[in-house]
Amino acid sequence: MPRSFAQISVLLVFALFLHACHKPSSSSSGSPLALTDPTTGIQVEVSQQDALPVLRILLPGQPASDAGIRVLFPEHVTAREHGKSDPVHLYIFGPSSQNAHPVWRRTGQSTLEYDMDLQSGVHLIARATLEFDGIRFHYDFVNRSGTNYDVIEAVTDPRMITPYFRDVRLERTYVHHTNGFDLLASESPARLTMPLNQWLPNRYRVPYTWPIDSKRVEKQEDGLTWYNKSRRVDAPFIATKSTDAKWIMATYSAAPGNVWTNPELTCQHADMQTPLKPDSQSSTELKIFLFQGTLDDLLASVRQH
Repeated sequence: MPRSFAQISVLLVFALFLHACHKPSSSSSGSPLALTDPTTGIQVEVSQQDALPVLRILLPGQPASDAGIRVLFPEHVTAREHGKSDPVHLYIFGPSSQNAHPVWRRTGQSTLEYDMDLQSGVHLIARATLEFDGIRFHYDFVNRSGTNYDVIEAVTDPRMITPYFRDVRLERTYVHHTNGFDLLASESPARLTMPLNQWLPNRYRVPYTWPIDSKRVEKQEDGLTWYNKSRRVDAPFIATKSTDAKWIMATYSAAPGNVWTNPELTCQHADMQTPLKPDSQSSTELKIFLFQGTLDDLLASVRQH
């Protein structure tokens, strides 16, 4: 029996409704899932250009065309089984993980979250919560297998693409030692004048709970240069001032092995590890501080966490 125009219209509307419900990174209105702090004006939104979990952070007054701070949430999840020395990637941002298909949702007024299955029977629940002084990132790992992991780690990768924070020569990026704040790369003064193709690519690393590396400079097989500071930090964060020194962005966790940056991206890392037993659950947390203030203000906030 042929359907009437009205019946076809109803079916079409229903089909469009179902399609909209299955779009993972948009609200029902078609706009990006986003959070805006009513006091500071900081905005966090789910990237619609990426199938995998990416957030973009914009400061108040930055135009939508600004690249902002691009957060791979996470860049990878790595675990090491008990009795083995080599870690394995359970997830890595890239084409090989395109079948992960995270489903985003907004919970309450200040949190964006998703969950997805990783490899080897591990399920991930990830939450980003906008707070008055930054964004808190929380990972729950649910082990649905009998594998015993000595450590598992989700590496959050905030990349300061915006020129407002970008700091290729590490002239505005700081850490804190027992005698106070110091430039992360203060022990490498030649970085300021050496050609960029000699300075980059590199990783600049400072230990917190891990041992101090005896080698100040290490050439890696993949072409990277590791710079290792000769003394550890006493507060687990890395901080970058904006070009006009009005804003500070810092990445913190309670117990990272080290803090480090890839200056070409001006990313910040202070990632934690946790054990994950068979058929159990564990979690890690990291915070990006983002506020107008001083380094001393940052240190006071960190010490309250």
